[in-house]
Amino acid sequence: MNNVQSTQPDYIFEVSWEVCNKVGGIHTVISTKAALHVKNYADRYIMIGPDLYHGEQGNPEFTEDHELFKIWREKSDLKGLKVRTGRWNIPGQPVVILVDYTALFKRKNEIFAELWEKNKLDSLSGGWDYIEPALFGYAAGLVIECFMICNLEQNMKIVAQFHEWLTGAGVLYLENTLPEVATIFTTHATVTGRMIAGSGLPFYSNFEKYNGDKIATEYNIRSKHSLEKTAASTADCFTTVSENAAKECQQLLGKAVDLVTWNGFNASFLPDPANSEHLRSQAKEKLVKVASSVLGYPVSVNSLLVATSGRYEFRNKGIDLFLRALKEVNDKPDLPRDVIAFVMVPAATTGPVPEVVSLLNTGDLSQPGHPKFTTHRLHAPEQDLIWNQIMKTGLTNEEHQKVKVIYAPVYLDGKDGIFNETYYNLLLGFDLTAFLSYYEPYGYTPLESLAFKVPTITTSLTGFSQMIRPQKTDNEGILVVNRSDYNQETVIDQVSNRVYAFSQKSHKQQDQARHKAFQLSTKMGWNSLINNYNKAYQLALKRFDQRAFRITRVIEKPPEAYIEPYSANEPIWKSLLVEFKIPKSLKNLELLSRNLWWSWNSDAVDLFRSIDENLWEEVEQNPIRLLYALSYDRLRELEHDRDFINRLKAVSENFKEYMSVAKPIQGPKVAYMCMEYGLHVSLPLYSGGLGILAGDFLKEASDQNLQIVGVGLLYRYGYFK
Repeated sequence: MNNVQSTQPDYIFEVSWEVCNKVGGIHTVISTKAALHVKNYADRYIMIGPDLYHGEQGNPEFTEDHELFKIWREKSDLKGLKVRTGRWNIPGQPVVILVDYTALFKRKNEIFAELWEKNKLDSLSGGWDYIEPALFGYAAGLVIECFMICNLEQNMKIVAQFHEWLTGAGVLYLENTLPEVATIFTTHATVTGRMIAGSGLPFYSNFEKYNGDKIATEYNIRSKHSLEKTAASTADCFTTVSENAAKECQQLLGKAVDLVTWNGFNASFLPDPANSEHLRSQAKEKLVKVASSVLGYPVSVNSLLVATSGRYEFRNKGIDLFLRALKEVNDKPDLPRDVIAFVMVPAATTGPVPEVVSLLNTGDLSQPGHPKFTTHRLHAPEQDLIWNQIMKTGLTNEEHQKVKVIYAPVYLDGKDGIFNETYYNLLLGFDLTAFLSYYEPYGYTPLESLAFKVPTITTSLTGFSQMIRPQKTDNEGILVVNRSDYNQETVIDQVSNRVYAFSQKSHKQQDQARHKAFQLSTKMGWNSLINNYNKAYQLALKRFDQRAFRITRVIEKPPEAYIEPYSANEPIWKSLLVEFKIPKSLKNLELLSRNLWWSWNSDAVDLFRSIDENLWEEVEQNPIRLLYALSYDRLRELEHDRDFINRLKAVSENFKEYMSVAKPIQGPKVAYMCMEYGLHVSLPLYSGGLGILAGDFLKEASDQNLQIVGVGLLYRYGYFK
């Protein structure tokens, strides 16, 4: 490969779990940035995300194009992976490859063993919340390799950028398999940093004392931390999104970032200025209508509409302080108008509240009812931190109170059953937003508010506030509240004072504040900040050039022409599975062993124990393992043991009679869900009394011939043998 001086890449692959999958702020980063990349690179900019619909239609963000890269999809060896090609339904319409990575599940042990041997990636303690994204990242790397080999010229300059630890395995795959690609790894927040802050530890005052490896071990996140740390040290270029996050990477990952790629916003996501006031009026009308339907009485259109939103991180996102500040606002004398505060944070729900839906449809607020707090029914309100905090504040949503709280625990995707509008469409209608983050390496929500002409409040602990402070010329559009580990009361006072001050503003003063908010956002558009990404591409390519002379790639031969090299001095190992064979006269033993009925029938238990009492205990009273472990001689002895054969016959007849009544089942089918089932010691799916109780329920249901199906967890990494 020629060692040429790099200027810009010929192709860019950008990999993220949030491509066509809205989960958090990274979705905003990559979706708002995409249009500029499409402008500069056209279809040479390719985004890769997970196909969470597994080939089915229904993803509103994705439009499939069956003709796009058709030959590559049909003729290439993707090693069992299924991909879909198309466009992301956002400004710029970038090319997208969605990968169904589930085919790698059966190879996960092999893959993680490979990544341990080659990269020392510690996947041993990773659960499925680690395994799935790690396999997606690996699959993305495989797709890039296949695409490049099949479609691109050998001396092209290729950059692949991977976002967050969830895709880090892709960096490692390309390092091991396709070193011709220059890689960038971008972390938006470290795994250990988020854990420290979310666990209630003083993150900032003790920052320099924290060790990332130690924290990862203590909080059982070693695998995620290992993937993040390994990808950061492996990639050609390591970036993050703020100076705050850069310090975090240095301290907790032990790796300095090469570049800070600040987040921006694209004006193409904003409404047409000529129509923005009309859309704002519509949004405000919708918010007032929903609030009235939740509260059960009319809400004044003159109310001050305030909001907070984001991921459900109760402390990290400052939701706790936001609700406490609302209580202080309510206690202020002579509040000139009502304050309607929306908490728009997705949580577990069971659907819209029926009474709210009914009032939305009829608009009949003539019959007073008990005011509500939520737009959707919470799955477990007693365990919901936001719900409990609302209850603690003493805000009852009664009509006489000035401050009301509306909890919308759903993703605002336009089809939630209550608002039926996207977050951006609703954001236009608010008068003020507050994002009181404790831990926020960047913080997109205040920037979005400014761009949509909504004045906002944020804290000094966000990466966004660090970026905006040098440019801030007044505090009408934004208030940055100083926050530390221990000044929560000061934060609450400043926020409540700000909300109170806004409640006193005239319409003209509010319009002025909105204008100043928007003016501030124009300094943070992608047009100004995209160059940081271009610098990252150039740095990655420069480092690639420095090692390019060492890369020698073997030209791949067609599969039919490839012959596995063979050495007469090396053994050829083959797997061989030997199955045990029970004599015909003992066949009922195998039948009994495979139905848990034996575990609550004392004669059946005694029968298995009598085969070999010591071996029975050694195999943990598991009859299947017992039969596998028996010697041929012992099977012959049992075959000629008349007493044993008679006992086997009696137990088998009992079992046959038991099973004969199974068909005419009566009553409804019931799904019985529990985290553990104490069916027998040989099946380690329980840890205590709850499991024993659940196991007894299932046994009794079987005896009563009831249609009960137990749904639980298979502890894959237990001691099954």
